[in-house]
Amino acid sequence: MALHIVLHEPLIPANTGNIARTCAATGAHLHLIHPLGFSTDDRALKRAGLDYWHAVSVHHYEDFQHFAEVNGNGPGRFYFVETTGVRRYTDVQFADGDYIILGKETSGLPPELMEAYPTEQTIRIPMGGATRSINLSNCAAIVVFEAFRQIGFPNLD
Repeated sequence: MALHIVLHEPLIPANTGNIARTCAATGAHLHLIHPLGFSTDDRALKRAGLDYWHAVSVHHYEDFQHFAEVNGNGPGRFYFVETTGVRRYTDVQFADGDYIILGKETSGLPPELMEAYPTEQTIRIPMGGATRSINLSNCAAIVVFEAFRQIGFPNLD
């Protein structure tokens, strides 16, 4: 099994490329929920991921419903990272196979999507009031490394 980073309709290729690099470094799987705000052939996407794309397990989905149909019946739980999340990401007991779901850079996750799941599955990264949010690729790295720390950094040196 592995951890999973899920990007719901990402817009900025460099963020997705940086997250792909995090996936390559950790073995996390990358799930991309369409529509994307860029082409997967985008030079900025490839440049941000450097030459690590071959080491990333990437999965594509038409929409969130398609993603949930494929992945919603397994042992992994869905955690939605949002500034309005009710729990701190450090208060969650992550397990191998969990899904860390992040929204698009401009608007986050759709409220109706988060309302369809229990509020305890919405998590946030604490921050001061000087900004609306933290960069998407930084959020992914913060949460996925906490999850890996909790499960003992399997297969990581």
